[in-house]
Formats: sequence, structure tokens, C-alpha cells
Amino acid sequence: MKYLPLVWRNLVRRRTRTTFTVLSIVVAFLLFGILAALNMAFNMGVELAGNDRLVITHKVSIIQLLPESYTARLEQTPGVVDVLHQTYFGGIYQKPSNFFMQCPVHPDRLLKLYPEYVLPEDQKKAWLSDRMCAIVGRQTADRFGFKVGDRIPIQATIFRKRDGSRTWEFNLCGIYDGDKKGVDTTPFFFNYEYFDEARQFAQGLVGWYIIRINDPAAAPQIAERIDAQFANSFAETKTTTEKAFVQAFAKQVGDIGAIIRGIVTAVFFTILLVAANTMAQSVRERTSELGVLKTLGFGDGLVLALVLVESCAIAVLGGAIGLGLAWLVTQGGDPTNGMLPAFYLPAADLIRGALFALAFYPLREVVFGRAGGWRIMWMLLVVLGILAPFAAAPGSVEGLLYTKLPLRLQLSGWLEIVTQALLLSVILHHWVTHPEKRWVAWVLGVAYALAVTASVLGFVLGPR
Repeated sequence: MKYLPLVWRNLVRRRTRTTFTVLSIVVAFLLFGILAALNMAFNMGVELAGNDRLVITHKVSIIQLLPESYTARLEQTPGVVDVLHQTYFGGIYQKPSNFFMQCPVHPDRLLKLYPEYVLPEDQKKAWLSDRMCAIVGRQTADRFGFKVGDRIPIQATIFRKRDGSRTWEFNLCGIYDGDKKGVDTTPFFFNYEYFDEARQFAQGLVGWYIIRINDPAAAPQIAERIDAQFANSFAETKTTTEKAFVQAFAKQVGDIGAIIRGIVTAVFFTILLVAANTMAQSVRERTSELGVLKTLGFGDGLVLALVLVESCAIAVLGGAIGLGLAWLVTQGGDPTNGMLPAFYLPAADLIRGALFALAFYPLREVVFGRAGGWRIMWMLLVVLGILAPFAAAPGSVEGLLYTKLPLRLQLSGWLEIVTQALLLSVILHHWVTHPEKRWVAWVLGVAYALAVTASVLGFVLGPR
């Protein structure tokens, strides 16, 4: 504690530089937190998808309908426990921008297959007893101010009523919640029997099936058995896991994980440049001071500790403010009014951000303060690239565990991490320790840019 005044004096000796350094870290970690929340929003449905649930769609396209009569045959399939079908209704509430999912379902089957939907017992009884009843998720109810007992008109865009009317009216009998954070509580569910009886066309047809199986490990065999059962029929099927089905929808807007990894890499590359520049100035200014401290009896370890504490203070302050602001921003919930229902900053990414703050900035003193420091940075970047990616990237631990990519692609991803980390480490170390040799830094910088460009082109132009 007696050395804290010395640390404080070093922090405030160049107040403008310290302030802007902290602000750069704040902005970087604010962006990190918001992008982490965005990544969570796009992938939460994938994470929450049931391992024991399969989705059955038409083999040609999901917009092609399937016979409701498949229900009985699916129930008799070995390994199948529960069966539910859903159909995309595509209605409009008041105006087209008020989008939320609407699906006709069998109420009892829905509640049985999705126990994560929590509905009060009295509301459940009302929904099961009245065919004109509907239930809606808490998020949509809060968005539009729906209350139990309201009569909600939905304008059809696909399914008109038998009398030609576009207006479907429902009695709101319940508002359900999720049993955990991240459960999508935006859909609107109503009774399939009422819908099928009143619609103008396509009676007896449904959009897709969701089934629960008794053994998730047997999912591939059960899926093959189901598809073989309906092979050569007028409505052949394609069966996948619910996780794969949800992920396919998320992939329609692009590989969000890869996009976010690229942005965060650029952000932290900028942090390293700022840290390196600050370090270069600090070392040049304080060389004589550090010599005086050692003359007064301060050992190498104590001097290094003082410098590390100073760096940790800047990193912790900037990282805490940035992550705190990101947390406050994401507490406002979905900024798109229903398109990203699981928009929040997960605790795992808060911890990940804190580790980044404590690793990158303070370790600059160790990395740039010795001749072989580039090796330390190289190993650190390689470890982070393999153990802490934002998605199951090729060459990462998550990529090995959760993807079925061939080994050659996994090895190419690992080679990419090692090469880029090596070039970045050498560039930064040389830039700080040899400021007079700018031409070498430029050559290495071009090499790094080419390596990154090759990776981006491989992602854009590679096989899908």
C-alpha cells in the first residue's frame, strides 16, 4: 500500500494522455459488450434449442405444407415421444411494422413439448377450454400493452377466412413467461382447430412438425427412419435437429460469429497500437527515473510490479467503465422490437472482457520491456485465438467440439491463427522497441494485412 502514491503520481503526470488512453479502452470494451450481446441475440435460439427435439419440414422447402395426417404416423414411429405441428400465419397487428410470430397449434401439445413456456394454471385451463383463445409471450405483451381478456384483431396476409374476411379475432387468455433468461417470449399462439375450420383454403395441411425423441444420441437414426417412412410420397420430408433448424435461420443473414470476430479483432488490434504507442512514450520519458529507483534500492521485481500496477489500474478502469456502459445499454432489451428477443450481455462475455482487459494492456510492460517479448505476445494471442473465440471457428477448441469440419480445415484454421498472431506480435514489438526503423514495420504491416485479407477472401469466396 505504501507504493500507491508513487503509482498515482505516475498516472496523473500526463493527465491528457492517461485520459485518452482510458477513453480508448472504454470505447473498445463498449463495442465489445454490444457486439457480444448482438452475437448472443442471433445465437440464443441455437443455444436453447432442445437436444431431444427434431424438426420435420417438406423436403423441397419449408414453405411447402405437409399433411396433418402425418401426426398419427409420427406418433407410431419408434423413438418418438411427443408430436406437435406449427404453421406460419404471417398476420399483421395494426400496421406491417408490428411484426411478431403467430402460429396455430394444439394447445396441450405445445405446453407439453415446450416446458420452458411458463403459463399460470388458470390461464392454461382457459386456453385449453376455449377454441378462440390465444396466448402471447411476455415480451410482445409488454410491447403492445396486451392484457388477459383483451380481444386482439390480426389482419391475415396469407390465410383469409371462409367468408373472405382478412380479420381474425382472438380472446387473449394467457401471457406466458420463459423459465430462463433468453427464452423467446415473442410468439403468439392460437388454436389450430379454430384456424383449420375457419380458413379459406389448405384445410388439413400444416407448416412443419416438431417431435420429441426418447434418446438424443439416436437422433440421426430416428431422422433417417422418419424420412424413409415418407419417401416417394407426394410430400416427402426432411428431418433435422431443432438446433440445426434454428441455426439455418440465423445463417440467412450471414455468419454473425465471423463478422463479430472480425470487428472485435480490429478493435483489440487498435487497443494494442494505442498501448504500444503509450508504452513507447512512457519508456522514453521514464528511463532515467527507473534508473534512479534502482539506485535507491528498488529491485527489478519491485520496479516491474509498480509498472504493472499502473497498467492494471488503467486497464481495469477503462474496461470496467466500457463493460458497465455496455451492460446498461443492453438492459434496455431488444432494440429492434421483436427481431432480437434475446439481446443481453451474458455473464460469460463480461468475464471474457475482464480477462482481455487484464491480459492485453498490463502485459505490454512484460512484452515490450524485453528483447524476446514478442514470443510472449505470440503465445498469448495463439492461446486466446484457440480457447476464446466468439463462435466455433476452425482451429478453435469450440470448432473441434461442436462442428464436423474435416481435420484439414481445422488445421488450416490453426495455421491461420499462428501465422497472424506471429506477424502481429513481431510488428508491434519491433514498432515499440525500434522506433527509428519504420521501414521494417511497414514491411511487416503489409505482410499482416495480406494475411488478414487472405483469410477474409477465403471466408467470402470459399465453399458453402
